[in-house]
Amino acid sequence: MLPLSADQIKSRYSAALNLLNSGRADQARRAFEQLNAARPGLAEVLFQLSRIAHLGGDQARRAAYLDQALHSKPGEATLIQAAISARTALSDSDAVLALYDRLIALDPGAIAPQADKGSYLQRIGRFDEAENLFRRLIKKHPEQGSLYRVFLGGTKIGARDPVMRSMTKMLPDRRLTDRNRMHLSYALAKAAEDQGATDKVFGHLDRANAIQRRLAPFDRAARRAETDAFLAAQEAASLAPIEAAMPLRPVFVTGMPRSGTTLVEQIIAAHSGVTGGGELAHALNLVVQAFGSASGITPLRDIPDARLGQFAQDYAVLARRDTGAADGVVTDKSIQSYLIYGYLHRAMPGARFVVVHRDPRDIAVSVYKNYFKIGTHAYANDLSDIAFMIKEFRRVIEHWKARLPGVIHEIRYEDLVADPPPQARALIAAAGLDWEEGCLEFHKAQGSVKTLSLHQVRQPIYRGSAQVWRKYETELAPFYAAWGDDPWD
Repeated sequence: MLPLSADQIKSRYSAALNLLNSGRADQARRAFEQLNAARPGLAEVLFQLSRIAHLGGDQARRAAYLDQALHSKPGEATLIQAAISARTALSDSDAVLALYDRLIALDPGAIAPQADKGSYLQRIGRFDEAENLFRRLIKKHPEQGSLYRVFLGGTKIGARDPVMRSMTKMLPDRRLTDRNRMHLSYALAKAAEDQGATDKVFGHLDRANAIQRRLAPFDRAARRAETDAFLAAQEAASLAPIEAAMPLRPVFVTGMPRSGTTLVEQIIAAHSGVTGGGELAHALNLVVQAFGSASGITPLRDIPDARLGQFAQDYAVLARRDTGAADGVVTDKSIQSYLIYGYLHRAMPGARFVVVHRDPRDIAVSVYKNYFKIGTHAYANDLSDIAFMIKEFRRVIEHWKARLPGVIHEIRYEDLVADPPPQARALIAAAGLDWEEGCLEFHKAQGSVKTLSLHQVRQPIYRGSAQVWRKYETELAPFYAAWGDDPWD
């Protein structure tokens, strides 16, 4: 075969990429494989083959293609970052850390790659190494508030710790940006609570949340209208599951943030027949993409079974991409799935639904004291807005309990931590699985953790976070006023 010219390579690459971008992954794979055979070692071609492997949930092949691409372009940051993602999915922590070191070596002065490595060390339970790295970074960059916040998410420090002194010194510095002061204030609140100085916690939290509220205001009326629009689109429709084959059977675990959904998912995911997906965040996005229009969401009653089946298959493709699971049960604890239970129950035969409840006062404290990416949970920056959102969540769950009687399994966080065995057994049964003793040993699982409760996920079930609200009854006054006389349970 004659060698390909530069123009021929460019033309074939463009054609293969068009196939991939138009959703014809199998055809694109064959085209890129042919190009790779004709001109081995082209990093761009190998990168696209890694993308296709990722779409198919084949993380090992994805990583292998990226290794080959990095052999051709060892200093390409985009390739290193993609390889980090692939090796993280394979729980290959040694490879991930080596890749972070390569990324850091490209720009030793950059903060983000080093902070990302520290965060990853926390997620895999190597807290001492993470601490050493963060302390070095903080010493060099004391004005970077996010370093303190992420560092303290994986450790506790004393009142005389040098990091504590650095935070106290930096807080009044007029050169500090609003975002850095916000992150620093969250960190100071965490440190104060760890040190037992509960009288100082909410002062820091009020400052942090006020800054974030200015950056991302919350509109209650808009949120209520959005919720009502989703519910209205699912009214007057049959919710009986369509007849369709689905290779993956999802278990949707839903609750307010900080309600215990991570714990519930970890118990289910510890089962030998389950792959944990975390917050996949695909279902709601797919509903909007597939059935949305300028005038709103297409009513469920008007959607043909074939389109619902395609929606379910699209979800399965993305879930497989992100988890590597081709079949069996996969958990999905995406927060807002409760808005579209009608679409999910009808389109996905065999899907199960678990709702986690927790004392609203504990949810309020935990949500208010934790940083969420700006704009993702805008209500979290005001105690009265948090009360509004918990009530909205409860309203929607009551709606679905009436529309889908006997379908939703409810579990209370307090009951689970007080008496785990019977609650866990009922949970596993609700997921459509046979009981396994290992489901109560989820904390022994290997791999990284993507949750705000880094230490807790690596411990057996404990009751330490129940009734934390009692420490802050005075500070919770705005929450109580907004909650009114409604019962807590």
